[in-house]
Amino acid sequence: MRRIEQIAEEIVRREGGYVNDPDDPGGPTKYGVTLGTMQRLKDDVTGDGRVDAQDVQRLGKDRAVEIFIEHYFARPRIAALPEPLQATVFDMYVNSGANAVRILQRLLCDMGQAVAVDGVIGPKTIAAAKAAAAAAPDHVADAYGIARRNYYYALADRRASSRKYARRKDGGKGGWIRRAEEFISPRFHLSEDAHRERVASWG
Repeated sequence: MRRIEQIAEEIVRREGGYVNDPDDPGGPTKYGVTLGTMQRLKDDVTGDGRVDAQDVQRLGKDRAVEIFIEHYFARPRIAALPEPLQATVFDMYVNSGANAVRILQRLLCDMGQAVAVDGVIGPKTIAAAKAAAAAAPDHVADAYGIARRNYYYALADRRASSRKYARRKDGGKGGWIRRAEEFISPRFHLSEDAHRERVASWG
């Protein structure tokens, strides 16, 4: 598997620079690190005694990588999951926090594993993930990626302001869908026609 540092660096590149999109609940964000995260970590980049949007703007790439590895990979115990799942769950955790784990837990339940859907990677989730990966070693990562893609579509179904992340202005796949499909084998990618049919009800 790719080094965790490499995966974190790829996430930073994918997330891009500073944005403050009013439709994004994360608010001021840079490289995928939100203001809320920096406030929780007391990451006062400017040294002025408070953590605000200016600190987000001044955040460096190396520090963003450190934050992701420590707080979005190590602390949630993603390293304890089977190797095929680690990169995609890590990437989703950066994007959606504990929802990344809930998606996995629902998938494990669908695969016949009895786990609580609580967003926490504990011993039962780890054991269930290992059992599922052993039963379907060539498919478990694709199954998670498809569940992740479905989560994005369902979120946009419910929240119209989020549809621009799932569908481009020209109707093609938005950033959320393309991001999920980076971790899905090409044979399971939706065709453009299938994508457009999926989002047709959005108007």
